[in-house]
Amino acid sequence: MLNPQKGMLLIADPFLKDPNFMRTVILLCDHQEDGSIGFVINRHLTYTINEIVPELDDIRIPVFYGGPVQTDTLHFLHVCPDQIPGSREVTDGVYWGGDFELVKDLLRKNKLNRKDIRFYVGYSGWGINQLSEELKGESWITAMANQDLVFNYKAEEIWKESLKMLGGDYGMMTNFPIDPQLN
Repeated sequence: MLNPQKGMLLIADPFLKDPNFMRTVILLCDHQEDGSIGFVINRHLTYTINEIVPELDDIRIPVFYGGPVQTDTLHFLHVCPDQIPGSREVTDGVYWGGDFELVKDLLRKNKLNRKDIRFYVGYSGWGINQLSEELKGESWITAMANQDLVFNYKAEEIWKESLKMLGGDYGMMTNFPIDPQLN
């Protein structure tokens, strides 16, 4: 799959050395002629949403590293389009964005929890044709996303699970060393 499209997973090649993307999985949320945007879905940060949004003082939902672009921004994926107007479907059962004031209210009233929503600081972005070129260069292995993988409770397992999902030789890649020169 060499044509970028929303709902696509970008699974880092086992030997990709870029520290921003080493052993990551990115959910591509939008792809247009002028560029692409997505979120790293398998890299926890060391803090929770209440440390970023003070009015959510008792809400301890983990926050993820979305990518190296605009790390002063907060984004979210969720599974509740009926509760959060203004969201956009990325793939079956996974939605991006929406009314953040309403999200805060739903969290405070315990009508959303960590199974329903994921927060990301920053995003991963590509300019015109940049992602297409990276795909041609085989920096990324691609697959279509699914809700279970995107909202996997064990985020540190998403890279391996994504490769296993593809089957065949991809499953073996989960055991490749980060730097084969050290073997």
